[in-house]
Amino acid sequence: MNEFPWKKWGVRVLPAVLLIFGVMLGATFCGGSEPPADPHDHAESAAAADVWTCSMHPQIRQGEPGQCPSCGMDLIPVSSGSGSGSAGGNRIELSERAQILAKVRTTEVRRQGDKGAEIRLLGRVEANESTLRTVTAWTGGRIDRLHVNVTGSKVKSGQTIATLYSPEVFTAHQDLLTAKKQLAAMANGTEASKMASNASLEASRERLRLLGVPDSELARMEGQSKPTKAVAIRSPFAGTIMERMATEGAYVQTGTPLYRIVNLNTLWIQLDAYESDLPRLALGQTVQIEVDAFSSETFDGKITFIDPTLDAQKRTARVRVEVDNTDGRLRPGMFAQAMVEAGGTEKSSLIIPASAALFTGRRSIVYVEVPGAERPTYEPRNVRLGPRLGDFYPVVAGLSQGERVVSRGAFVLDADLQIKGGASMMSAPDDREAREDDDFVELSGAELKLLEPVMAAYLGVQRALAADDHTAAKEAAAQLLTGIADVKFDKNASAAEAFKKISSPLGQHGKH
Repeated sequence: MNEFPWKKWGVRVLPAVLLIFGVMLGATFCGGSEPPADPHDHAESAAAADVWTCSMHPQIRQGEPGQCPSCGMDLIPVSSGSGSGSAGGNRIELSERAQILAKVRTTEVRRQGDKGAEIRLLGRVEANESTLRTVTAWTGGRIDRLHVNVTGSKVKSGQTIATLYSPEVFTAHQDLLTAKKQLAAMANGTEASKMASNASLEASRERLRLLGVPDSELARMEGQSKPTKAVAIRSPFAGTIMERMATEGAYVQTGTPLYRIVNLNTLWIQLDAYESDLPRLALGQTVQIEVDAFSSETFDGKITFIDPTLDAQKRTARVRVEVDNTDGRLRPGMFAQAMVEAGGTEKSSLIIPASAALFTGRRSIVYVEVPGAERPTYEPRNVRLGPRLGDFYPVVAGLSQGERVVSRGAFVLDADLQIKGGASMMSAPDDREAREDDDFVELSGAELKLLEPVMAAYLGVQRALAADDHTAAKEAAAQLLTGIADVKFDKNASAAEAFKKISSPLGQHGKH
């Protein structure tokens, strides 16, 4: 038994195709007794249907010669029945020379495992916000000196970055030294006097702690002989100065921000992803980063965050990638290109080159090479495509394995068809019908086997009618009814419901 066409569709079978078979079958049965049309009558009707159009405005259609109402050019004759030469109303026929001039190239529709796709995104390098720190004044006073006054400088943990004069710290430090001397003078005194001196010393220490003096600084101040006028502000973090907010001579209060420091050992790459890319992005995916400064190298990172909302104006979602930058070569502000290897599945699908698809509104159109034609002939076909996978589109419906689509020069063919008054991409109405996922049904290999007798019987009817064999046609029609009755999709409710809509009218045509 020959291989039937639906096998070329993989596991996606369009119920609408069987419906077309039924309609064609019924029309053949009901109209089999009509005599064939006279070829002379066909030629006369084609001649009578000649129309005139403008080469610059193909939407102009008139039944007689004249001038274009838009530009005034002479109208040219176009036969509505012939479209482009002898190829038919919606077909384009080219000579070998025209094909070479148009640089038309075709590519076979093939099946390929969905191993994933390479998604390219653009973004910019930014500092890791989780490492951003702010150094503040732990006490109020006047900034006498800034030890780090250049943005971009690197600082170490514990490094003195500013010195300020604080009257409160000066007074509290003086009280601390006085209490310490008093305790030393009471070394030979009574226990009560010693306890009082110790309490006074501890109170002075606590006052300095409340002013923000750390314990390490407090021990150093306690060992001095004179009260300090300069208070050291040390950075508790290591990193790079991203912003300096303090100036020498300015008065600050406790908690006033002096510097913003960030650690650049890790960086963020903020990428902008369009809606169509989001289904193939996930947390933890590996990303390769390219920057212009190191065009021959790539930096590896991982997706750590995907924004749950879209930007209302750009219609993109922010994707965050974290990269290691211990060598310090990447810098915030750089533009970056990211390559994401989107995950695939083991399931195979038909694919076509991305250059073969023409889009207008909701419709996707490809130009298919007509097999067996004497001259290169092409016709447009509406198809359904999945999300783009790099340089290819997966085919959901409309094409079969082995067919050849125009991968280069499709727009030239469409423009020629438009000029000749055919149903080109630009002149055809937009497909405004809703497209739901139930337009097709997934079938397993065993379920496809159930449909083979139905298809075989239909083809048998077609061959018998073409041979004017009435007896064989009746036998094939009986086999068609039997095949319909034997189709049972017990474990696939979607397939059973879809076939139920088709089997009833198909069976009625078979009985007729």
